[in-house]
Amino acid sequence: MTSLMMVGDLVLDEPNPDYFFDAAREVLRSAGLLVGHVETPYTLRGRELQSDIPAEAADPAKIGALARAGFHAASLAGNHVYDRGDEGVEDTVAALVDNAIAAFGAGPKLLEARKPAILEKDGKRFGFLSYNCVGPKDSWASANKGGCAYVHVLSHYEQDGANPGGPPLIYTFATPATLEAMQADIEALRARVDVLVVALHKGLVHTPFQLAMYERPVARAAIEAGADIVVGHHPHITRGIEFYKGKPIFHGLGNFVTVTRALNVEENAHPARLAWAERRRKLFGFTPDPECEVYPFHPESRNTMIADFRIDADCSVSAGFRPVWIRASGQPEVLGDCERGRSVMAYIEKITNDAGMKARFAWDGERVVVTDPRAA
Repeated sequence: MTSLMMVGDLVLDEPNPDYFFDAAREVLRSAGLLVGHVETPYTLRGRELQSDIPAEAADPAKIGALARAGFHAASLAGNHVYDRGDEGVEDTVAALVDNAIAAFGAGPKLLEARKPAILEKDGKRFGFLSYNCVGPKDSWASANKGGCAYVHVLSHYEQDGANPGGPPLIYTFATPATLEAMQADIEALRARVDVLVVALHKGLVHTPFQLAMYERPVARAAIEAGADIVVGHHPHITRGIEFYKGKPIFHGLGNFVTVTRALNVEENAHPARLAWAERRRKLFGFTPDPECEVYPFHPESRNTMIADFRIDADCSVSAGFRPVWIRASGQPEVLGDCERGRSVMAYIEKITNDAGMKARFAWDGERVVVTDPRAA
């Protein structure tokens, strides 16, 4: 049996990034394969883009902390990957490759961004693809520009009743051309691998449990095309779990090592990031825990996970996760079947139910096994 572990957003803005993996290192290094999402660029070059709120770039040398924590691959298809332009994409990919970490989801051209990572473990071939569903358009790769693979999602706002200017009904859906392009990539990869994983950068940031209209259809389209596992990241808060045609969809893996001061209101010298740090507190109705100096996210987001998939000899997938709590220091701490671990499990079960999805949760040793209640 092979253990495939996956974590959500990784941001290594603080000095000594190895420190932030210490509370989880033993579990991470026990994985047969370990995959995470690298959220921001790692470069000392390039110019900061102004089309969206740019993330702070970090020294590529910090990527070595991921290798020392045991990571084998990293997805890059996200909204910040192009925040330092082509140079940022190039240097981030190079830093991962130099540390023997396979990069997927971004590249110097769209063709490279859409290429899978293929890893072998225990005689099985694992394929990974990743797509950014949230924009900005500047982050998307093209035939002559670097960036990430993407699915283009449109938003339509409809007046709700006789209230002009009131809260609208919001409809979101993927454009057929980009959804079909994603499916074509999955179909092409299906014949080459035993286990196929699709990572989607999607969802509403800092918003507990709620899924946007497009999220479930896009995840299901990936499974229709041949994916065995679909995971999400981007909201910086954990999302629920469901099954489609017997395949697991983890709608949001949440944060993992996501340490930064770039979103703090206090002592923030970057005008655009400071304005966003102030605005998002009002927009999403939360204030970060004041004790979390390097973790300026929704307090509920401290409930997170390591997705832990077990792959049998016949390549069938058992879905599960290890409950994780983000310490005030920013370190993710892996929890077992204890009071705090059961609290994190209960949180993930609750947000699954609150989103109208169905899954069954049960402990198996230190791991929570997630199953489809509709399965025979």
